[in-house]
Amino acid sequence: MRFTDAHSTSSTCTPSRYSLLTGQYAWRKKGTGILPGDAPLCIDVKQPTLPSILQHAGYATGAVGKWHLGLGEGKIDWNGEIKPGPNEVGFDYSFIIPATGDRVPCVFLEDRHVVGGDPSDPILVSYKFKVGNDPTGKENPELLKMKPSQGHDQTIVNGISRIGWMSGGKFARWKDEEIAQVLTTHALGFIEKNKDKPFFLYFATHDIHVPRAPGSKFVGSSQCGVRGDVIQELDWTVGEVIATLDRLKLTDNTLAIFSSDNGPVVDDGYADGSVIHLNGHKPAGPFKGGKYTIWEGGTRMPFIVSQPGRVKAGVSDAMISQIDLPASFAALTGQTVPAGAAPDSMNVLGALLGDAKTARTTLVEQSGILALRKGNWKLIQRRGGGAGKPGKVELYDLAADVGETKNVSAEHADVVKEMTGLLDQEKAKGGYVGPG
Repeated sequence: MRFTDAHSTSSTCTPSRYSLLTGQYAWRKKGTGILPGDAPLCIDVKQPTLPSILQHAGYATGAVGKWHLGLGEGKIDWNGEIKPGPNEVGFDYSFIIPATGDRVPCVFLEDRHVVGGDPSDPILVSYKFKVGNDPTGKENPELLKMKPSQGHDQTIVNGISRIGWMSGGKFARWKDEEIAQVLTTHALGFIEKNKDKPFFLYFATHDIHVPRAPGSKFVGSSQCGVRGDVIQELDWTVGEVIATLDRLKLTDNTLAIFSSDNGPVVDDGYADGSVIHLNGHKPAGPFKGGKYTIWEGGTRMPFIVSQPGRVKAGVSDAMISQIDLPASFAALTGQTVPAGAAPDSMNVLGALLGDAKTARTTLVEQSGILALRKGNWKLIQRRGGGAGKPGKVELYDLAADVGETKNVSAEHADVVKEMTGLLDQEKAKGGYVGPG
């Protein structure tokens, strides 16, 4: 079942992943913006989460891939036990990239420890000042195999300069071209290990994220340069997961969901040729904007649900959000969401399984500002001009103008009033700390 109106809650990764795992809009909590690689864990270990809800139902839970939700409680000792992290918020097993591929430290963590860490070569990480003597992209551009287009000019790892400084851990550092294979191997290993019992795997692939460095068999495999090549690699990754489910005869009884955490971006800090090699491809299709923006291209996600033994193939235009997964999976496993948990999550299981044609009626979208969807209407609240001056309001009729090209707020003052009131009500629920 392919959904045409499915959304992440935010147009950037940390807040959208926070919402997916907690069932709470990220703009309700401070510290859920795009995090540096040494930020503390932004999920309260006491709050129920999507994986802990499934743990309670007897599921083995695993997190593999990009994390970027913070680790520890403050200063992190990368050479010892690193917690709290995924294992403290509901995952029995974790094999993760601590933050993102373009941020240090460029190492994998498995269940609270750096993979391949060496006490004689301790890892130091800083986002405030240079540590160690490793070359940087700014100081030694001649050492780079991929040059930055903006920022991304600090410590060089594997010929690519990153955000932040790192020293040590020479044998623990990843090779970007091998990340997809490493993550896929561990994801499949988790499935194999738990094939005889209920399991939940949160597999956050890295392929399309910068720096884009596909494995050798995918280089040149697309007609859109390196950005197309890593999408080919992503397709292979998904295929490996499905093939494993098929081989283990688990496919008909496994609900598989494919989605993303924000809209598309082409140049995201590296001069990798992605812009000039688009070859006519429009990453956001008919939608305006992409990653970082409040437009539909920022949060409207690919979202495919597959379970051949239960879900009928087709297309659904029901409005759903990843924030609805905690409540929906609780319902799927016969549970009630604990009081106060997942406050913004809705049970849309009927729509996910194809039994219902409708789901949400309203949804808040987040970028540096907030927007509200109600049916086909979309209201955007721009920031005020200071001194109590209200910000500009925009209203779009997505049924007639999916590209958000014509602001019709002047013609529909009644709709603007109603939707402004609804958005204000959402802000008032449980507090509002701002969209950043």
